[in-house]
Amino acid sequence: MTDETGPRATTARRVGIADVAARAGVSVGTVSKALNGSGRLRDETRARVRAAADELGFTPISVARNLLAGRTFTVGVITTDSYGRFGIPVMRGAEDSLAAGEMIAFLCDGRDDPIREQHHLGKLLERRVDGIIVAGRRTDPRRPIGADLPVPVVYAFAPSSDPADCSVVSDERGAAQLAVEHLVKTGRRRIAHITGPQSHASANERAAGLAEALAAHDLEPVDEPYFGSWTEAWGRFAAAQLLRTHDDVDGVFCGNDVIARGVTDGLREAGISLPTQIGVVGVDNWGLVAEAARPPLTTVDLGLEEIGRRSAELLLDAINGHAQPGVHVVPGHLVVRES
Repeated sequence: MTDETGPRATTARRVGIADVAARAGVSVGTVSKALNGSGRLRDETRARVRAAADELGFTPISVARNLLAGRTFTVGVITTDSYGRFGIPVMRGAEDSLAAGEMIAFLCDGRDDPIREQHHLGKLLERRVDGIIVAGRRTDPRRPIGADLPVPVVYAFAPSSDPADCSVVSDERGAAQLAVEHLVKTGRRRIAHITGPQSHASANERAAGLAEALAAHDLEPVDEPYFGSWTEAWGRFAAAQLLRTHDDVDGVFCGNDVIARGVTDGLREAGISLPTQIGVVGVDNWGLVAEAARPPLTTVDLGLEEIGRRSAELLLDAINGHAQPGVHVVPGHLVVRES
């Protein structure tokens, strides 16, 4: 005699698709089509199948359902930004668009290591992801993650060096132009530029954008760009150097907010009133730095979350057979504070 209190009695058999087919009086294939919204079925047949599924408490196994559709509804995101300064906002934006497309993302940290990156790529392809977003922390073009991959790839912030790939980038020159327009609008005419390493694409693009924007107003920059590092220490040092050689400067455009915070500290220490005597504008709109600066920084937001959203939208389009190769530029916007 079977003990009804034992494990066998407490283990219920999962309702399967065959049970729904039997209850609705249709084939298993018809059940699959009715629940997936595919195929050519009469409305009354779909309704009967769904009613049978509800009566039996049948829940389709998502993996099986998705595999029948040839999709897993998953996306891989490989980032080289271990610090999260750029990768996290891009990821937030991407998730907004992916969620709207009923997708989920696997996040992998490549750590600027090609071997680790290829390992993550292999694992994501094993999981049969529908596509991949590759997010960088620098705007320098990078090598494609692979050739002839079975899924579409979109590069976010750091573009692919292959023009046939799809890349979404920030408007580096446009950021400089927004900064200059604001400085000029507030009466500045002697504008200097303090920025990061000359080996970085973003530093060069922003310097070029500054020169173009000043030329449009028949102005010349104060000296050549001060190239250095992306640090507060460099900002303080460069500010002191600038004041020693150009005491008539009345505006400074900084290559990022960290440098700008160092510049404002250096100018204040030299007895300069901000923004009365010298106005300062940064880039990034990194709240942790910009809002804590004294005075709080006016800066250009590069639209990192929008880059993420646009990257995901383009990836979803590519997954659905509508790839849009080339470089897609996301404009930034000025955030006015007190500097």
